[in-house]
Amino acid sequence: MAEKLLESKGAKYKVLRVDNDSKLFEEMISRSQRRTVPQIFIDDKHIGGYTDIAQLDKEGGLDPLLAE
Repeated sequence: MAEKLLESKGAKYKVLRVDNDSKLFEEMISRSQRRTVPQIFIDDKHIGGYTDIAQLDKEGGLDPLLAE
């Protein structure tokens, strides 16, 4: 659902699969303080999971971040 939201905004994004890469998984935990996926980052800013990015969009805060 996060990918669909980003696609609807015309945002380019990169998916990093952490399920088969323990180093990448540990980096995700270190950066986000969360163990669930997806964890969404815009540039280096941690947004959270899908519900977080959806709420950010609902509040009007997603478009400005994507425009930076």
